Amino acid sequence: MAVMIFMIILILSNQIGISNGQLKVGFYDKKCTNVESIVSGVVQKFAASNKNIAPVLLRLHFHDCFVQGCDASILIENGPNAERHAFGHQGVGGFEVIEKAKAEVEAVCPRLVSCADIVAIAARDAILLVNGPFYNVETGRRDGLVSNVSLADNMPDVDDSIQQLKDKFFQEGLSHKDLVVLTAAHTIGTTACFFMTKRLYKFSPNRGSDPLINPKFLSELKSTCPQNGDVNVRLSMDRGSRDTFDSQILQNIRSGFAVLQSDANLYNDETTRRVVDSYFGFLSPFFGTPFEADFANAMVKMGRIGVLTGSQGTIRSVCAAF
Repeated sequence: MAVMIFMIILILSNQIGISNGQLKVGFYDKKCTNVESIVSGVVQKFAASNKNIAPVLLRLHFHDCFVQGCDASILIENGPNAERHAFGHQGVGGFEVIEKAKAEVEAVCPRLVSCADIVAIAARDAILLVNGPFYNVETGRRDGLVSNVSLADNMPDVDDSIQQLKDKFFQEGLSHKDLVVLTAAHTIGTTACFFMTKRLYKFSPNRGSDPLINPKFLSELKSTCPQNGDVNVRLSMDRGSRDTFDSQILQNIRSGFAVLQSDANLYNDETTRRVVDSYFGFLSPFFGTPFEADFANAMVKMGRIGVLTGSQGTIRSVCAAF
C-alpha cells in the first residue's frame, strides 16, 4: 500500500513538473540581473513613436503560445514555410521590438536569456503602458527548434463558434474564465475591415448581418467598412476605449457593441456569459475578483503553455534564426 501511494505521488509530481516546467519568477536574478529593465526600456522607446505597440506585443505573445507553446517559434524567419507566415498569424507584428531587446540583452548576457522569455516580458511591459495590471513574469523558457506554417492551423479565429473557442482554450489548459479575460485583451488595438466582411454582409444562415450586433452599432460598422470598400481600413476593437486597458470591452459585449464575432459569441453562451456578467453588478466589487487581477492570472497561465525548460530547446543568439 505504501509503495502504491508513493507511486501515485511520484506520478502526480511528474505531471506538475511537465505542466509548469522550471519556470519561476526571478529565474535570471543571478544570471542576468538587468534583463527586465533592458526589455522595458526597449518597449518604452518603441512606444514613444508607435502608440499601437501595446496590442501588437500582447498579440505576439498570445500567437506564440498558442502554437507549440511559448517557445518563440513565431519569430523564426526561415523562408515561406516559417510559422510566422501562417494565415492565422496575419497582422502579427512586433518582431523588430523583440530583436532589438534581444540584441541589447545579448550585449550584456550572451546566450543566457531566451527569446521566448523576452516576448513574455515585453507583453507585460507593453500592457503596463496602457494602464494595464502589473504581474510578475515567470521566466526560464527556452527557445524552440521547429517552425512550420502548418502548425498554426488551429489558432483561435474570429469566425470560430463559442464551442470551438472553448475547446481550443481547454486544449491548452485554459478555463472559460481565461477565455473571457484573454479575449478582453481586445480592449486595446484595432482590427481590419477584412475580418468584418462575413459578419456584416455574409452572415449565415440568411447571408445578411449578424443579429447579435446592436442596430445602432450596425450602421456605424457598415459606414466604416462598406461592402465594397477598402478591407485594410482599421477600426477599434473596443468602441470608446481603444487606447486604455480596461473592462469597457466586456460592457460593449453585453450591449451588442462587440466588433468581432468571436467577442460577441462570449455573450451567446451561458457559461461565458456568466463570467462576463460577474464583472458588473452591485455586488461584484465586493465578492468577485477584479477583472485586472483575473487577466494577470490568465496571462501567467498562458505563459506556461508547452514551455521548454532545462536542457530542452535552445537559447538563440538571434531570435529570427535557429
